[in-house]
Amino acid sequence: MPDLAIAFAELRKILAPYADMLAATRDDDQELYLDTLHIQKNKKPLFFGAVQIKKSYVSFHLMPVYLKPELLGSASPELKARMQGKSCFNFSAPEPEVFKELSLLVKAGYASYKEQGFVQ
Repeated sequence: MPDLAIAFAELRKILAPYADMLAATRDDDQELYLDTLHIQKNKKPLFFGAVQIKKSYVSFHLMPVYLKPELLGSASPELKARMQGKSCFNFSAPEPEVFKELSLLVKAGYASYKEQGFVQ
């Protein structure tokens, strides 16, 4: 469990800087969940990303890579090995090098959302 808490704290640091520019719908010691202010046709805000502690891993969701998969074009095999589905990455322990890469991916994802007009 200690590795999960450390991994969550480190992954939260990656997402937290975007909370001021987005809408944090949940921010506590188990989850940070960020929506955009862009309202979709279904009248719900567009999801940006989240980090959540689960039972045996920490999940990191990043919706921009779902909408624009080419953002993953230069992703390392180590990062891709952590993928579960199209926009989720799972970790059971801290991985500093992969976290650095994930931080750059979040930055690119935010830029992509900005380019598409989903964020300012």
